[in-house]
Amino acid sequence: MTNYNLIATSAMGLEALVAKEVRELGYDCQVENGRISYQGDERAIVRSNMWLRTADRIKIKVGEFKATTFDELFEQTKALPWENFLPANAEFPVSGKSVKSKLFSVSDCQAIVKKAIVERMRQHYHISGWLEENGPLFKLEVALQKDIATITIDASGSGLHKRGYRTGQGEAPLKETLAAALIMLTNWTPNKPFVDPFCGSGTIPIEAALIGQNIAPGFNREFISESWEWIPQQVWEDVRLEAEELANYDQELDITGMDIDHRMVKIAEENAFEAGLGDLVKVKQMQVRDFTTPKENGVIIGNPPYGERLGDKKAVQHMYREMGEAFSILDTWSIYMLTSDEEFETVYGRQATKKRKLFNGFIRTDYYQYWGKRPARDI
Repeated sequence: MTNYNLIATSAMGLEALVAKEVRELGYDCQVENGRISYQGDERAIVRSNMWLRTADRIKIKVGEFKATTFDELFEQTKALPWENFLPANAEFPVSGKSVKSKLFSVSDCQAIVKKAIVERMRQHYHISGWLEENGPLFKLEVALQKDIATITIDASGSGLHKRGYRTGQGEAPLKETLAAALIMLTNWTPNKPFVDPFCGSGTIPIEAALIGQNIAPGFNREFISESWEWIPQQVWEDVRLEAEELANYDQELDITGMDIDHRMVKIAEENAFEAGLGDLVKVKQMQVRDFTTPKENGVIIGNPPYGERLGDKKAVQHMYREMGEAFSILDTWSIYMLTSDEEFETVYGRQATKKRKLFNGFIRTDYYQYWGKRPARDI
């Protein structure tokens, strides 16, 4: 087994959560803006893809160096050991980005990196003509930040938020990775009741069920690196078997999703069944103002409408007010709401115990947290 420099990319504000997950897998890591860096072998690549709930994707860092001229970019790219990653017939498109760097033409940087790799591979594989590029796919990226070039290979393919269970969605679906993060930032444990009053296509309740039964988020999907010869198929099989053994399918769960729209209720039910969780996630059509429960010590997590569009804000704030009234009697429940509305606490009628800045896509939001009374301990 070889050791690789790995990067788990992260949405803004979730870096600490991704780092915690990486450490729980057994790898020391360093946290930077938008990325968590660590080292690991082929098995680490597979386990990271299989288990990280809040990371965006897994990348392998092939090299990092200063480059202020195209010559430097070419020569230092060519000096990297590409034959350790790419077979002679590899298909390897190069994407790029440049921030605050002298080499600001992204298309030129992409072309130069591609040319440098082609030259290295021709020499190594003794090929005089074109490289055929009809083999496994390797998605490369050259990212320039303040004249430092980082060249990576994407080991995930589709982003890790694509769990493989979404058959349908609403207008503004919450990413599965952010939904998992919202749950992991609460005090919910699998023995507590769980409610999402704005469940939409069911993402938050489904992620809660996956967490509750310790089901690996990548268990039902494929990854681009499964076609790479240097990661043995046996490693994939072993990691999937490990995931199967670690899942706790006997864990009973009390998870409910609610939505005002009957079409979204149907989609949420279909998505839950696609995830294999149809018997665990209950979905019902209901307005938030009508929610009542005799249960205690539960957790409510919601991603309600934000009222971003002109004309929507008044109706949304009216709904926040009704929600505050309905939830005011749930003193043993902990309530967590994600919204971009800066007046949320005033309209809801209570100041949050704590709030945390998060980004839902490009929308800056706050995660308002209302902690319930602690259950009395038996003496």
